[in-house]
Parts: sequence; C-alpha cells; structure tokens
Amino acid sequence: MPPHHVLVVDDDPTVGEVVVGYLRRAGFSVDLATDGPSSLAAAAAHRPKLVVLDLMLPGMDGFQVCHALRRDGPVPVIMLTALSGEEDRILGLEVGADDYVTKPFSPRELVLRVESVLRRTERAGSAGPVLRAAGLELDPGARSVTRDGLPISLTLREFDLLGHFMRHPGLTWGREQLVREVWGWEFGDLSTVTVHVRRLRSKIEEDPARPRLIRTVWGAGYRFDGYPDR
Repeated sequence: MPPHHVLVVDDDPTVGEVVVGYLRRAGFSVDLATDGPSSLAAAAAHRPKLVVLDLMLPGMDGFQVCHALRRDGPVPVIMLTALSGEEDRILGLEVGADDYVTKPFSPRELVLRVESVLRRTERAGSAGPVLRAAGLELDPGARSVTRDGLPISLTLREFDLLGHFMRHPGLTWGREQLVREVWGWEFGDLSTVTVHVRRLRSKIEEDPARPRLIRTVWGAGYRFDGYPDR
C-alpha cells in the first residue's frame, strides 16, 4: 500500500519543517504549501488524504482554503490555530474542520491526531450496510447521504455523527460519549459536539429550530428519533 498523502499548509517555515518531518518519519507522503493559492494548486495536482491547515495565512485564510478544498470533494481537515479562544475554535468547526490543534503544540500529538482521523475515516467508509430512516439514506461505502432521494452535502465528521445516530435510534448519547464514539477522543472540547449537531440539524431537519430527528434530551445529551424505514 502506498503511504497516505498529507498536505501541510503553514506560512511559518519552522512549523512547516517540523510538522513535515514528523509526518514523514511516521510514514506519510507529505507536501508543504505556504499560502492559500499554492495549497489549492498542490491539492489539485495530488489530492491529499488529509490536510493540516494553518488558520492564519497571508491573503487567503484557512477558512477560505477549507471551503475551496471541500468544493472538490470531501477531505479531512485538521486546523492549526494560534487562537485559543472558544469562539475561534468553534468557527473552525463551523467551516467543517474535523479536528483542531492549538499552537504551540506537540508534533507527536499532531501525528496521533492525523492517524486517528484517517483511521476513523477509513473504517467508516468500509463498514456496514446502507442505513435508511425517516426518508434519509446513508451509504457508508460511498459516503453519501440523501433525503427523499435528494443529495445532502455533509462534512466527514457530520457524516460519521449521522451514521452513529442512525445505527442507534432511540438511544440517548451524552456529549462525552459522542466524543469517544464518533471522534475517537478520550477527552476533548465538548463544544465540538454541540457545533456538529447544530450543523447536522441545519441539513437534515425540516425546521432546525424545532428538530424532530435529533432531539435534545435536557441534562443528558441527544437522541435520534428517526426509526429505520420498513
């Protein structure tokens, strides 16, 4: 099997060199880009399996790069940010980042995050039957979702979250449980779950302000009330 290809986008030469070095020693094929336009050109030339993306880039920031990359199809994105405030982290998740790491960071931790995201992406894409409930159809192999026959565009993590809910209708899941089961983290920022549930509701609910599929169970978590289609 050829090594997984990772694209690193960071305008700090020291950070870029360290991250690339650690990823290559971990067995990844790595390209480095230092700004938005060159990162998009690199992705077009060699589509990465995952992107490590700095938030603060000159000219074209990480949010814009993430949007542009996703126009060509789903790709996992880990954001690097020097902004540690909750609003900044949530904004990164809102644009569809699958994970984020706050600078300064441990390069070894970043490698573990990369391996974790790729492992869960591959497992989700190769396991399980097509799921159908409440007019939704989720195909794990094709990583596609439709509602009433119309395609729904989900990020990789939104897809994983919906798949988890659809496999366990009627069960209540706390945010800590979802962080473990869907993200594969033993600990993490629970606002990650809140943001992804909100984004998922905006895409699958007829009225996201009054959700009927992903219900909030106050003080406990979330429950999926769409039962399998017969």
